[in-house]
Amino acid sequence: MSARFTVKNMGKTIFDVAVAAGVSTATVSRALSRDRSERVTEKTRVKITKIAEQLGYRANHAARSLKRQSTMTIAVVVPELINDFFMEVAEGIERELDQNGYTMLLAASLNSVEEEKKRISTLEDRTVDGMVVIPSASMGEHLQALSDRGVPVVLVDRIVEGAELDAVLSDNEGGMFKLTKALLSDGFRRIAFVGGDLTASTARERLSGYARALAEAGITPEPGWVCLGGMNVEDGYRRMEDVLKGGSVPEAAVAVNLLVHLGMERRLSETASGVVIAGFDESGYTPFLPACRYIAAQDTVGMGKRAGKRILELVAEKKNNRTYAGRRIIRLPVTIIRP
Repeated sequence: MSARFTVKNMGKTIFDVAVAAGVSTATVSRALSRDRSERVTEKTRVKITKIAEQLGYRANHAARSLKRQSTMTIAVVVPELINDFFMEVAEGIERELDQNGYTMLLAASLNSVEEEKKRISTLEDRTVDGMVVIPSASMGEHLQALSDRGVPVVLVDRIVEGAELDAVLSDNEGGMFKLTKALLSDGFRRIAFVGGDLTASTARERLSGYARALAEAGITPEPGWVCLGGMNVEDGYRRMEDVLKGGSVPEAAVAVNLLVHLGMERRLSETASGVVIAGFDESGYTPFLPACRYIAAQDTVGMGKRAGKRILELVAEKKNNRTYAGRRIIRLPVTIIRP
């Protein structure tokens, strides 16, 4: 009796959907697949999806993953979830994945290499099809090892030592060069560079752009103008304080990133120095920062979309047993704006 009750109340099957839609079970499977490359018209997909919803049918993606040896998921590991920049990049990745029937699994490394390794290990155990990583540190042997084990990997925002992996980056050097040139064009000659952990490729490249702009203008930075150390708000506050206490206070300063910029603004609000700031990274509130003269705006969502596209290309290459063509570094342009 209980067995008959169970059978009677079982959910609808793929066969029920096929009968109701007047198609084969194979067509239903393709229509409900997360992979939009499956051969089925959009009209048929919409029709079958609507019938499946009306019948209460849910596809068994776990079983399909075993059959296809693909989970249709991509893992994304970022240093922290509270940083707007990382979340905008993740938004771009998710848009690209969703358009292609993939699901994103998001994890934070908490700015720790050890935590990054743990997250990667856990996600690898879930047999994700690939990983997109914004590295938490400068060393990437563990990321190279992941790739060597057959997991497609794409880096975003930063490149690391010990790994020859595909990466999607901004034109950090060129962007900071243009940002510094904008200040020079306004007549500023004494310009400081504030913040930056030189173990991060982004900071090294931005410092290089700053130095090149001053060199082309025939300017040699005075001692104390290059004030390195950290990438966060408190770092910006402390470094700006160091600059103000120096022997030769500059007329302007470039900020290595948005968080450092915010810390610098906070410190400047406590004094009447007249120093103006040109910052790297745009946000919705940069127009309200009183010392801000220029912003180097990165295409963060675009970076994410390009990284999502590249990881899916690598997944397809692996699926089709194509030979890896070699490392690709993709750099997106940076736009200088005046808030």
